[in-house]
Amino acid sequence: MSDSITPAQVRAALADFNDPESGRPLAEMDQLHAVEASAEGLRVVVGLTTHSAILWNATRGRIEERLRSQFPGIASVTVEVETHQRPPVKLGQIGLEAKSVIAVGSGKGGVGKSTIAASLAIGLARAGSQVGLLDADVYGPSIPHLLGVSGRPQVEEGRIQPQYFSLGEARMPVMSMGLLVPPGEAVVWRGPMLHGAITQMLRDTSWGPLDYLVIDMPPGTGDIALTLSQVLPLSGAVVVCTPQDVALLDATKAITMFRKVNIPVLGMVENMSFFLCPDCNKRYDIFGSGGAKRTAADVDIPYLGDVPIQIAIREHGDAGRTGENFTDDQSRPYLEAICERVVSGLAAKNAAAPPTPQLPVL
Repeated sequence: MSDSITPAQVRAALADFNDPESGRPLAEMDQLHAVEASAEGLRVVVGLTTHSAILWNATRGRIEERLRSQFPGIASVTVEVETHQRPPVKLGQIGLEAKSVIAVGSGKGGVGKSTIAASLAIGLARAGSQVGLLDADVYGPSIPHLLGVSGRPQVEEGRIQPQYFSLGEARMPVMSMGLLVPPGEAVVWRGPMLHGAITQMLRDTSWGPLDYLVIDMPPGTGDIALTLSQVLPLSGAVVVCTPQDVALLDATKAITMFRKVNIPVLGMVENMSFFLCPDCNKRYDIFGSGGAKRTAADVDIPYLGDVPIQIAIREHGDAGRTGENFTDDQSRPYLEAICERVVSGLAAKNAAAPPTPQLPVL
């Protein structure tokens, strides 16, 4: 049958297939780079941006499924993905070059929010996206310790040079108050000083062009969320909690706070969800079970997944090797699933209401 199929028919079959980043059809965005039809089968080359890198395999599979359903009996379907360049525009008054800004927050401390924030950034960067990580927890910065990043950032030509977390050949820029003050020294600031510090780290750091800036928020419902809502448009927030009621009560307050300052809530993560004994393989629900999933349903936000209590996650964080959570077969599937669901949620949001194209600010 494939010898009667034309490239025009293949393009027509994919006419309404959306680009995950822009939410617009691939054909409309000139992202169908090649279409070939022959007696041997079909070959399609699509261009996808690094913003959706973690979804490349899933997108490739969906395109192949679409073509096989449209052209039943086809001998073979080959779908290839190559990088489509689409640089970010400058966001807000501070001129940050980023396509998506994601805040990771919680209603209370001690729920593993920073570990989830760091893991989200690392997971997206490992997939191939350009990611930066800002530790906005000025009073209790823990990102430098979790990543094993140290050294005081230098200032060159009025720009703060971030420290970098290495991911093979790639590097992820990291900025934190923990890199600017001596270890053990307390930061005792009022609201206006917090606002100034966060704004300066966002505006004056040499982040470079980013697909994602992940922001580790301080616990609670204080000044930082107000600052972020004022200085740049956030793509959304991820709320982290543990299963027990006392954590869920505060997580619900965090969701309410984000909504009050018009920051969309991308979903909820249940951390320390359960413990699976490595000796007997028995599951223990130490902090309860399923609380975050129920709460997410009650407040009508996506449930992004759970992360169990694992000794290796604690050991990696204490040793400054949080990146090794993605080389550990026990923890990697949980964290990768959360990363993929966050980006899938953004893609669905863009498909439902594609962002208005913006002219770059020169």
